[in-house]
Amino acid sequence: MRAKDGIGQYGERVAARHLTEAGLEIVERNWRCAVGELDLVARDGPVVVFAEVKTRSSEAFGDPAEAVDEVKAARLRRLAALWLEAHGLDFAEVRFDVVSVLRGRSGPAQVDHFRGVLT
Repeated sequence: MRAKDGIGQYGERVAARHLTEAGLEIVERNWRCAVGELDLVARDGPVVVFAEVKTRSSEAFGDPAEAVDEVKAARLRRLAALWLEAHGLDFAEVRFDVVSVLRGRSGPAQVDHFRGVLT
């Protein structure tokens, strides 16, 4: 496993725990198809939440959430549509969140949850 993969998996575990503690129910992790991968799919009451997780070990290259650009956002929207189609939820209310995880060197990770950031 590459170090990048390890930190990504760490961030997804931290993000899933954070979302669960915030009252969301994790429905799926790392859903893959030919177009790409969704990190976390959750339910927040009646809302299906597609959460993109970005993890860094430092802020040397900026805040992790800054890595979600327009190209990534377009891919996430396409993946969400495919996930909804695969699960028969064509008319579900959806929300796109970004969870930023900054790995702590000696303490807990800093987690920022940005709700409804992609339209």
